[in-house]
Amino acid sequence: MKVSRRHFLGSSAAAVVVAGMKTAGNVYGANDRIGVCVIGFNGQGGGHIKDVMAQDGAEIVALCDVDERVMRRGVSLVEQTQGKKPKAYADMRDVMADKTIDAITIATPNHWHSLATIWACQAGKDVYVEKPLSHNIWEGRQLVAAAEKYGRIVMHGTQSRCDATLIRDIKLMHEGFIGDVVHSRGYVYKNGNRYAIGHGTPANPPDYLRWTLWQGPSKDHPYMVTERGRGLYVHYNWHWFWEYGNGEIGNQGVHEMDLACWGHNRGLPVKIMSQGGRYGWDDDGETPNTQATSFTYADGSLMTFEVRNLGSFEEADGGSCGNSFFGTEGYYVRRRGFFDYKNNPIKVDAPKPEGKHKFAHFFDAIRTRKTEDVPAPPLAGHIACVHIHVGNIAYRMGRSLTFDPKNERFIGDDEANALVSRDYRQGFEPAKLA
Repeated sequence: MKVSRRHFLGSSAAAVVVAGMKTAGNVYGANDRIGVCVIGFNGQGGGHIKDVMAQDGAEIVALCDVDERVMRRGVSLVEQTQGKKPKAYADMRDVMADKTIDAITIATPNHWHSLATIWACQAGKDVYVEKPLSHNIWEGRQLVAAAEKYGRIVMHGTQSRCDATLIRDIKLMHEGFIGDVVHSRGYVYKNGNRYAIGHGTPANPPDYLRWTLWQGPSKDHPYMVTERGRGLYVHYNWHWFWEYGNGEIGNQGVHEMDLACWGHNRGLPVKIMSQGGRYGWDDDGETPNTQATSFTYADGSLMTFEVRNLGSFEEADGGSCGNSFFGTEGYYVRRRGFFDYKNNPIKVDAPKPEGKHKFAHFFDAIRTRKTEDVPAPPLAGHIACVHIHVGNIAYRMGRSLTFDPKNERFIGDDEANALVSRDYRQGFEPAKLA
């Protein structure tokens, strides 16, 4: 079954998924090539195209994007590099129904990540999904359940988990190399490439953009243009609107948050406080350009996380983005190593594992069908993303919140719990699997 490019709102997503169903136990021989479709490639997905084509044993057989200009560029690049023109889809449900596609990579706006991944798992495809893997807490948990239920390989786009030095050093921290880690700190200071985005007014979307498809699970909203005639949301500034994005803490911040959660190793927090604002910019952006968030865990340990878009000197503990971990017997600074509390370096004798590209990890795991071969598994991604979401919810509520890690709900706070999920467009609700 193939769905017409125009047949978007009136068709059943479930029917498309069923049409694309494959067995969960795909076995690839040594010479079998993994057929890949990249979904969304105006930005990060463009890197996916180049990275996939650079890997042995995989080829791009299809591309999917709602912008016809972006599609033409992508098809041309793949054809020139691989010598064969890929299929071109605007509606990702056509991708799910295509049995020649074994795996997909997703680099759409955030509000599509979970639904696209769940659909792919239901259709028997493996998934590399860009960060953050969810737009809200509830759908992220459904994504984790989908990967498990359908036996799919799902890898989150927090590629620092492929870094050999970090794999070694965080393992040492978990083994008590600096004692008990009691405070972790992460930060993101984006210098010079964040700015006011202007004000928008409703307008007709351009002919080359399928605006309804772009919105997908979001309820319908008018297309907006700025004073300069540029799209207010498309193709990047959607990050700064709650409807589609998660702010800087969910943009670049998710990389450092994932590292913070990985090293701190306490699961989900029980108390959250977040403050900040959108300072100095006169624009329609909703998310903060300055945000300081703290997380407290059941054992009393603490994680702090800071976002700043207005600029900063590079920090002493790791550059414009970084992480530090403070234990009872010493501390660790990303890119600098371990130190005692007299600031003397602590020598590390442990060997590093073999370093591999993120997509090499992904394709290896597809072949072995072993979830332990995935360095950035969906549950780890979900934990990092829950931190982002609860931080943003605390910021939006303007007060500290108490959280139940087991049920992934706020305690005694209906207003905050209203943001645990969202209102989905009919027919584009992620399946309830957990």
